[in-house]
Amino acid sequence: MKKILLIEDDITLRENTAELLELSGYYNVITAANGTQGVATALKELPDIIVCDIMMPELDGYGVLQELSRNASTQFIPFIFLSAKTERSDIRKGMNLGADDYITKPFTEDELTSAIESRLAKSLILNEQRAQQPEIATEPEQDELRNLNDLKNFFDDNGTVFTFKNNEKVFEEGDNSNYIFLVAKGTVKCSKLNEQGKTLTTSLYKEDDLFGYTSFSQNQAYQETAIAIAPTELVGLKKSEFIYLLQQNHKVVLSMVDLLTDNLKDVKEQLLDMAYNSVHKKTADTLLMFAEKINRKPNDLIKVSRHDLASVAGIATETLIRSISKLKKESIIDIEGRNIKILDLDALKMVE
Repeated sequence: MKKILLIEDDITLRENTAELLELSGYYNVITAANGTQGVATALKELPDIIVCDIMMPELDGYGVLQELSRNASTQFIPFIFLSAKTERSDIRKGMNLGADDYITKPFTEDELTSAIESRLAKSLILNEQRAQQPEIATEPEQDELRNLNDLKNFFDDNGTVFTFKNNEKVFEEGDNSNYIFLVAKGTVKCSKLNEQGKTLTTSLYKEDDLFGYTSFSQNQAYQETAIAIAPTELVGLKKSEFIYLLQQNHKVVLSMVDLLTDNLKDVKEQLLDMAYNSVHKKTADTLLMFAEKINRKPNDLIKVSRHDLASVAGIATETLIRSISKLKKESIIDIEGRNIKILDLDALKMVE
């Protein structure tokens, strides 16, 4: 019989929810009245799943999840947030911390039990895979992931879907790096703040790109801030699950090494361009880069701020604006409001 830990400070809601779960067939329900008690109970009882409120005295739900994620005996227990907080930022914070699901109050019996059943089933599958780790290591399964395409298909089939509006933040530098993301639709810009407080765009990710990976051996925070620069849909896989996949699928590790090598090569080329190319060529190359990442067709409008273009090109915004004006006079590009349209792609590639 599955054991459920319910952490909720509202005594009426706690008792009603526990009764609801018991009547649904989950007879082994244990409860805790606040976050501190919840952590202690989880470590002692090792439940099969945890349902936890967010706003609680002593230790809130975010703190509970962080504490349990650091402990080897509780880090893989499915965790569902239960809260009246419905802001997207609150939901995203909970999922970035590593929660498996998020149910908002008021909720129905079906919503709660369906979430519990699906997360218990997923946990059972993952636990069975971990238990079979020695066999998997010596005898590869038929469903072994062989390359990045297989890995991305695994994201599509098993990941959590996140949607973001234009200019909405995906994660911030310093946030816990609990998810690796695949871009299903849209474009994401990553950036860092320098010592002078200026924002430097470090990378752009388009459909079918992976991003958000930091250290695979340490609990390292995100090193950049990621923002959607178009309506965007991401598929996220928990970092712990991602690492487990790499451990069991060595061919995918080699593919990831190739991907990281290509990324490093691109960064080096960008740094060389920033150091030695003319301002005019830096502007042209940056426009080509954004067109490749954002546009489905070469002649689509490039919808990006002058500041973002300048930060990628490594030049001052005012300098970039002058260079864009020159390209317009040469009839290589056209400017429609704040957007840019490439008129002569070959000529843009030949700019020196």
